[in-house]
Amino acid sequence: MVALKLGSIVEALGGRLLGPAELQIAGLAPLQTARADHISFLSHPRYQNQLANSLAGCVIVAPAFEAMVADRQAAIVTDDPYLYFARLTRLWKSAQHPSRGPRIHPSAVIDPDASVAADAVIGPLCVVERGARVGSGSVLKSRVTLGEDCRIGDRCIVHAGVVIGADGFGFALHKGQWEKIEQLGAVRIGDDVEIGANTCIDRGALDDTVIEDGVKLDNLIQIGHNVHIGKHTAMAGCVGVAGSAHIGAHCTVGGGAIVLGHLTVADHVHISAASVVTRSIAQPGQYTGMFPLDTNANWERNAASLKQLSRLRDRIKAIETRIQDNKEN
Repeated sequence: MVALKLGSIVEALGGRLLGPAELQIAGLAPLQTARADHISFLSHPRYQNQLANSLAGCVIVAPAFEAMVADRQAAIVTDDPYLYFARLTRLWKSAQHPSRGPRIHPSAVIDPDASVAADAVIGPLCVVERGARVGSGSVLKSRVTLGEDCRIGDRCIVHAGVVIGADGFGFALHKGQWEKIEQLGAVRIGDDVEIGANTCIDRGALDDTVIEDGVKLDNLIQIGHNVHIGKHTAMAGCVGVAGSAHIGAHCTVGGGAIVLGHLTVADHVHISAASVVTRSIAQPGQYTGMFPLDTNANWERNAASLKQLSRLRDRIKAIETRIQDNKEN
């Protein structure tokens, strides 16, 4: 384990250091479990009690909490402690695990007609098919499959087991049997995208499936064919997005949520976990939709009634008020 001096951390990441620059930091830890040679952070006022009881040798805090760390051995004051800690984790990992080993693992299979940037890293058992492209600084962890003609931008991280460019789910029903529709598009992934383990992104039927810059996808997500996801949108685990849905920029989608096909979701929309998006959303905001399983006919009737509940409530209140007035008169 390589220790880092506080001075070197502040030199690399900025912030205002309170305490000795020579103090050695041996690890990163939460406030509750940190030791005297650990660095931790306070990002929300609700954790002030944890700060008071923490043994951390150094705590990253916002200016508003500077007085609370005045008696500590060391602290780093910065406008956004959580962001600072995020950057510290990357600095720490690079110090503890400097890149080593072959840039392209011997077990990887790369088609001669694929293009892999000179500084990209291709892990064990990866497959990069004909015409595919991997951009500068991108990392493919073990067992990633990049299908033919699919493109990954710069500085992307693709975790183990991801499949990019499998055929979309396209079939035509003819006389009770399904006939395959060849998926002739590809997948285009922008820069600074991170894709979690075992996520699948299908190629487009005609046009490409598009994942724009800065998108973050968790594990076990399914992205259907011809989906378009806007910049800096983030999706938690087990989300499913059906074919030809268009999701805007700076959206979030909670774990297990579903977006049905051919819908449009505006920028800055936030979908709660386990919700099912059944209609397009034109306005930014937080949306939640959960309903017990039922026969479709009953579900539709109940859903229609549910939309009227607030109006019915107001009518009932008005009736109750009139009844009360009549009793008093």
